[in-house]
Amino acid sequence: MLVEVRLRPGIADPAGATVEAALPALGFTDVGEVRMGKAIRLAVEAPDEDAARRRVEQLCQRLLANPVIEEAQVWVSPGEDL
Repeated sequence: MLVEVRLRPGIADPAGATVEAALPALGFTDVGEVRMGKAIRLAVEAPDEDAARRRVEQLCQRLLANPVIEEAQVWVSPGEDL
């Protein structure tokens, strides 16, 4: 499973702003609106995909994301172990 954690819209993103400011100097003048986040891969023992997703969503709420300023999205790849 993959969890993507990113700042909520409207929350300042200093890391994203730093990367965005450096882009023109590197020749990337066509890239903008950079937002940084984190990706977390994990395996979950569960009877099915729905149970695994619910468990990881609980994990996000309690540990992986700060619900005040961040949002998390859970992805399950086809054929991937839960």
